[in-house]
Parts: sequence; C-alpha cells; structure tokens
Amino acid sequence: MKTKIALIGSREFIEHAQSSIALDSNSIELVPYIYDEPQEASKLMKDITPCDAVLFSGALPYFFSEQACRTLSVPVLYLEQDETAVVTSLLYILYHHKIAPDRVSIDLMDRSYIDHVQSDLHLKNPPRYVKDYKECLPHNFNINDYTDFHQQLFQEGKTELALTSIHAVYARLNELHIPCMRMIDPARSLIKAINEAHSQSLLSKRKAATIAAIRLSVFGEHEHLHELARLMKGTLQRNADEASYTIYSNRGSIEHFLESTDFLSLFQLEHPVLAGFGYGHTAAEAEANAETALSFARKVDPDGCAFILNEDKEMSGPYPDINKKQHLKNDTPEMLSLAKQLKLSPSNLSKIIQFYKSHSSRDFTAAELSDYMQITRRSTERILKKLVDNGSAKIIGEEMTYAQGRPRAIYELTFPIY
Repeated sequence: MKTKIALIGSREFIEHAQSSIALDSNSIELVPYIYDEPQEASKLMKDITPCDAVLFSGALPYFFSEQACRTLSVPVLYLEQDETAVVTSLLYILYHHKIAPDRVSIDLMDRSYIDHVQSDLHLKNPPRYVKDYKECLPHNFNINDYTDFHQQLFQEGKTELALTSIHAVYARLNELHIPCMRMIDPARSLIKAINEAHSQSLLSKRKAATIAAIRLSVFGEHEHLHELARLMKGTLQRNADEASYTIYSNRGSIEHFLESTDFLSLFQLEHPVLAGFGYGHTAAEAEANAETALSFARKVDPDGCAFILNEDKEMSGPYPDINKKQHLKNDTPEMLSLAKQLKLSPSNLSKIIQFYKSHSSRDFTAAELSDYMQITRRSTERILKKLVDNGSAKIIGEEMTYAQGRPRAIYELTFPIY
C-alpha cells in the first residue's frame, strides 16, 4: 500500500512538487492541501483525511499549525529552507539577472543562514538587507511587515530585487510591480523531505506495532478488567500470584489509551490500581519492562499510579499526569455536523474515529472495527456500507481468509478525522 503524505502549501509550491519531482509512484502518494497565506494552514488541518504523514511547505505554515498538529497520530514535518536554498537562489539571480547579492533584499526563517553562506563563500558583496521571522512566530508575525520591508528598500533605490520565502509576499510584491523572486526550493531538498516523511511514517507504524505488556496490581474485586483489556485492544491474563494481571497489546493501542479519559478512570476507583506498562521487541522483553515499571509504581505511590518503561529502557511517570490534556467527548458542533452529514449517530462516529486513531495502520477490516465497537459484524458492515455509499470510506483491497469463504474487504476512511 502506498504511503499517503498530506502536503500543505501554497498553490505554487504544490504545483512545483507535483510537476518537477519524480516520485516512486508505487510507494508514495501526495495529497495536496492549498492555502493562500501561511496563516491559513491551521484551518486546513480539520480537512485532512486519514494519512500516514503530514509535510508542510515550510516553517511558517508549520508554526501556525503547531497547536493543531499536537492531536495528530502521524509524523509531522516541514521543508526547511536552509543554506542550500539561499545559495541556489542567489546564484540564479546573479546568473540570470546580473544582480549582486548586496542589491537584493531577503526574507527567510533564520538570518544565520545568510551568515553561513557569507562565511562559506567569502562573499565580497554579501546581502545587506535581511529580515527573518524566527523570533516572531507564531503570534507576532505580520505578513504586511515583510511586504513593506521589500517595498521600502526598492523605492529608496537600495535594492533591485526582492527574494522572498513567503509566496503570499511574492504575490503582493507582484501587484505592486516590484521586481521579486521566490526562494528556490531545490529539488534535492524537496525529495529529501518527502523521503523523510515516508521513512518516519514507516518507523511510526513499526513503533506502534511494538509489543506491549501491562502488569496490574489490584486490590479487591475488579470486574471491569475485561472491559479495560478491550479498551486497550488486548487480552487479559491472570498471573500465578492471583493478585496481579497482565494485559497483552501493542504500543499504538496503549498510547492512544493513555491519552483517553478511560486511563484516568483507573485511578478513580474505590480500590487502588498500580500499573506498569512495558514495551518490547519480544513478549518477554515487554513483560520484563512492565514488571520493572510496576515495581517503580509500588515504591512511588502505593495508592495508585503507573509507570512506563519502553524498549530503550526509558522510564516515564508517574501517571496520571494532572497537567496532561486528555481527550474530551466528541460532542462539539463540528462533530455533530459531521455525524449528520455522514448519516451516523455521534456515538458511532466518535467510536470510529477513536478506533482509527488507535489503529496502527490506515486500513482495516469490518472484523477489526466490530471487535472495537463491540457490535455485531452485520451491524458493522451496515455502517461501513453507509460510509462507502456516502463516499466517506472506500474499499482498497481484499484480505484472504484461512477458512473457506469470501475474501474480507479492506477499508480506508476518506473523511477528516483530526
């Protein structure tokens, strides 16, 4: 299956990426999301359909969307316009326009790029008029400041051309009939960024599939443990000491569970619960890490807490962290509107979205969704048929079963879920 990368940028950037970059069409699919100004990038986040990674065209749109990106469960990157972009652009201007660097006004992310270029090339006439935006992101950024910067220098006769890293500034300077050029994104840099997004998405999937073991030390009766195992998409086993349990699952499901209000409920019971979460490349490693994490929980707060020990022996905790933002109920006006549009109940829509966010891959079967939602296979297939008929899901393949019978359809969601 192709790696689907959501590409967020200006129309010019998207066209450049699609027309001039030769991608391996068998492994990568770019899905464009276009803005007119970089501040609009955050509004596009709610329109992103399920993907494997998100790549922004630059630092500006990324920083304006940083808050919204925190809810994403996929890797998020941005294309850096570094010294290579500066050198390529200045060389183009010198060769094609015969304009020296000190007669060019420049805006870019970080002024240090210019200093590095000057030092590396030993320029006798380095750029003198540079305005960066590193320190003013995201709240103190005003796009008019950068248009005015280039306009004033040109009108005063100090420069002959403006080099901008902001496509919206380029458009405004053109309207003012001021000679200008967009910072060149070298093809090599763009290919590198896309390949990095591809690699990180594969790494994220492998990481999400890492084995997880959860050791629970319980006091009193806890009939809810089977439900707890279901929420973690795992299986429950009672240990030999009969006072502790182990749940086996995967890292992706556990990390989603840790972000939910269901996790908090563990520590709000009449009888305390001590938990140790362990990740590992093997079941034995995950169990050993879980036992170690549980021993820390016993020492720190015997009244109920949890620790996590990952496969790299990094410990985190104690949990719950009262400062950690938890998922809220999906009963916002936007959610209700989407449910109405998809002809689903808000409850079922919420469960489908939570299922997807805890799933280690973008595709799934009706059986997997049925197990998560705890409804019959027939009911699940009716919901999926409704989504497919509505264009909110699509069948992307078939999964052969070991037993005789029809192959199972493999689905993918196509509506925004972030």
